[in-house]
Amino acid sequence: MTLDNILEEIKKAEKIVILTHELPDGDAIGSSLALMFALRSIGKNPDVIIPEFSSCFSFLPGISELKVESDVDKYDLAIALDCADGKILCGYEKYFEKAKNKIVIDHHGSNKMYGDINFVNPVSPACSEVLIGMFDYFEIEISKDIGTCLITGIITDTGGFDYNVNPETFDFAAMLLRKGIKISDVYTKVLRTKTRANFELTRIANDRMEFLEDGKIAFTYITNADEESVGAKTGDHEGLVEIGRDVEGVEVSIFLHEIPGKINGFKISLRSKEYINVSDVCIMFGGGGHIRAAGAFCLGTAEQIKEKVLAEIRKQLK
Repeated sequence: MTLDNILEEIKKAEKIVILTHELPDGDAIGSSLALMFALRSIGKNPDVIIPEFSSCFSFLPGISELKVESDVDKYDLAIALDCADGKILCGYEKYFEKAKNKIVIDHHGSNKMYGDINFVNPVSPACSEVLIGMFDYFEIEISKDIGTCLITGIITDTGGFDYNVNPETFDFAAMLLRKGIKISDVYTKVLRTKTRANFELTRIANDRMEFLEDGKIAFTYITNADEESVGAKTGDHEGLVEIGRDVEGVEVSIFLHEIPGKINGFKISLRSKEYINVSDVCIMFGGGGHIRAAGAFCLGTAEQIKEKVLAEIRKQLK
């Protein structure tokens, strides 16, 4: 069984590194830290390499222990979490490639199955929820620290229990409440608290918002120059894709975020409301995700990418 194989690899490993996707969200960071604490409870001392993250996650236990870099040749086991493609492992795919053994744990249906062992549950709303079942199977107790990290991942990947949830999601939330974890506090910190820079970027995104296809599609974008003008830091663009989706009559929201260091490159973020599978759209650009929330990267200007994405969305639009 895959879980038995994963546990066997973990137990025999001397040096373990935990990795996740670039531009990490709450599920990427939360699941990584939760696994770090879980492995410590069984006598392992893994490194977690996440070079940068949004300040809204600074409250998470263990966040100060994240590493920016490490010795690339020292790991005999690499575990990739919440990452559908090894090419977007935080720019540190070298650690994964160099490790003797490789494990992928994920919940994206578009996962490339790039590990020696792949444990992917596309029905799960978050990688953090995949880990819950795994920890139960390994008989690892979910401590307050582990639980705080896991619920952060679930809250962020479900938009605050707004989509992709299942009955088990609420069972787990109830269990955490009984442990004394204040889920409402986590919700407030990761979804309701905005930096001044995020507020200013929201203003810019709103001013640029276009409504297309009789109002069924919302489109906006921000550039590196926009972020520099407001002093934005990592993660300050988070949540902007939701603005268009929440407008009455909109089925799909398109948000483009220019990526520093990529010539004419933007990250595509898509959200849908009822029937369009945005994962299928993003797969056309080498990305993927979930039916109602997905992303990809694309080269070109904002206008060029907009037209390419619109062409794919129109194929599903009613």
